[in-house]
Amino acid sequence: MNTHMPNMRPIIRQLDEAAANRIAAGEVVERPASAVKELVENALDAGATRIEVSIAKGGKALIRVSDDGCGMTADDLPLALARHATSKIDGSDLLDIRSFGFRGEALPSLGAVGRLTITSRAPGHDGAQISVAGGRAQAVRPAAGNRGTVVELRDLFFATPARLKFLRSDRAETQAVADTLRRLAMAEPYVAFTLTDEDEGRVLFRADAEHGELFGALQTRLARVMGRDFIDNALAIDATRDEISLTGFAALPTYSRGAAVAQHLYVNGRPVRDKLLTGALRAGYMDVLASGRHPAAVLFLSCDPHLVDVNVHPAKAEVRFRDPGLARGLVVSALRHALAGVGHRSSSTVATAALGVARVEPAPEATPRSYQADYRPAPGFAPRPSAPAIAASLAFQAPGFAEAPTARVEPEIAAEPDAPLGAARAQLHENWIIAQTAHGIVIVDQHAAHERLVYERLKAQAEAHGIASQALLIPEIVELSEVDAARILSIAEDLAGLGLVIEPFGGGAIAVREVPALIKRIDAPRLIRDILDDLEDQGASDRLRARVDAVLSSMACHGSVRSGRRMNAEEMNALLREMERVPKSGQCNHGRPTWIELKLADIERLFGR
Repeated sequence: MNTHMPNMRPIIRQLDEAAANRIAAGEVVERPASAVKELVENALDAGATRIEVSIAKGGKALIRVSDDGCGMTADDLPLALARHATSKIDGSDLLDIRSFGFRGEALPSLGAVGRLTITSRAPGHDGAQISVAGGRAQAVRPAAGNRGTVVELRDLFFATPARLKFLRSDRAETQAVADTLRRLAMAEPYVAFTLTDEDEGRVLFRADAEHGELFGALQTRLARVMGRDFIDNALAIDATRDEISLTGFAALPTYSRGAAVAQHLYVNGRPVRDKLLTGALRAGYMDVLASGRHPAAVLFLSCDPHLVDVNVHPAKAEVRFRDPGLARGLVVSALRHALAGVGHRSSSTVATAALGVARVEPAPEATPRSYQADYRPAPGFAPRPSAPAIAASLAFQAPGFAEAPTARVEPEIAAEPDAPLGAARAQLHENWIIAQTAHGIVIVDQHAAHERLVYERLKAQAEAHGIASQALLIPEIVELSEVDAARILSIAEDLAGLGLVIEPFGGGAIAVREVPALIKRIDAPRLIRDILDDLEDQGASDRLRARVDAVLSSMACHGSVRSGRRMNAEEMNALLREMERVPKSGQCNHGRPTWIELKLADIERLFGR
């Protein structure tokens, strides 16, 4: 403990109040965005309907949060700056937490590392103000002000200058503050939020208070924060299991992102970053997303406070469920049910991207273009045939036209007039089906579409009859710790349903008796250890299910219509009708879209009409 004087007995000392607050601030206030989060959550707990945030130099020089909440009296202000003093709980039941704050650490921590001033007025009382700098508080004094509270924090980390070296640029810190405020605004649609940059004198974020019923107000708020494209391509989620309910919106698989930046999860209105829930979100989108893509979703879990522990970390971003399997199962099943019910629907942004690629860029002209040339036939030559005559010659006198490798035009056949994917009209390059709808055209990737149809059929057959297993001539023995062996054996029944049969073999060893027959080569010990890693990290594992689905996907790929195969009109229309019936047919097994639709209005704009 004392390397310089090993024979000296260390002395236990009581840290003073200022040192204790600075240590607490290291956990609560990591950066300006953390301070904004704590102050805005205090405003929400106070019942505010309007919250205004102003920052300067990314929050390092100034953070000001104004609200119209219940306010505080002159007697309340000194207590608000005392450690472990709070109005949120009485301390009798630490699981019955129905507010954002409950630790009583935020304000004293901020006052320990910055210059903090609180001005507040409660209804029926005079306004009052208190200031604290570096942990030293001044006396309460009268102040003018409207109902509510204004908290002003200047010179963040001036008392701990070493922390300033770990902050990022002003621009990066400003972006972090804006992201924090957006996450809080998404969960509170009836509260107005404003973020202003004092340096530039401009509003960075504004969200007016929404009106109407909760689901409609939430949808409008998410459209403001996440963008209209998200709402237009999102599915409404509303599910309940036992005492936990799940609501929100989840985007279509074809509306995915390159990183997990559009995933927002809330537990009882509190934004969280929980590995259990993010793993459940990934599992819900399993086998419908392309590799390297991430789903976009805003999901709200609501339950009795006694079923979830938010007192895990001072930042309160992590939670622990009493029944983690119940929470995870609700998220996975709700997402899979919603995606299965969407049918052939695909993201509208796919067509927008296609139209962007198809824009016309005319070449510059030095002289006016002539659209009608003078034609003077030479003596002895017959006049040129008209355009209709040329078309008639191609259609009826050139049988080779129908066999051209670039396009095949089929005679029009009867089709449902209101069919979402329309009626097939042609096949291009033996891969793309062109269908006509009431409002435009649809382009279908025949191989990708049929691959999804075959894949869903194979999965349905596997679920109906079970995954066939292959008994090993010599069982494989996997040596594990007793804890890991007990953990993997606790899900032995689930693994058996997927064709993997395991049994205890004494001590910490297990015996792998049977493996899925679909998987020709399987490294059982490695698979078992990977499943254990998932169980420890997420509380559940979909690794074996993913391996089985990957085999079924490969079988579907080889058993589907190949690119380059010519299809007649009946076959193309049969494919379109089946796509309309089969769930998840809007994307292939690898997450790519199977079809896009171009509206007539968009096509006309391409031609300047």
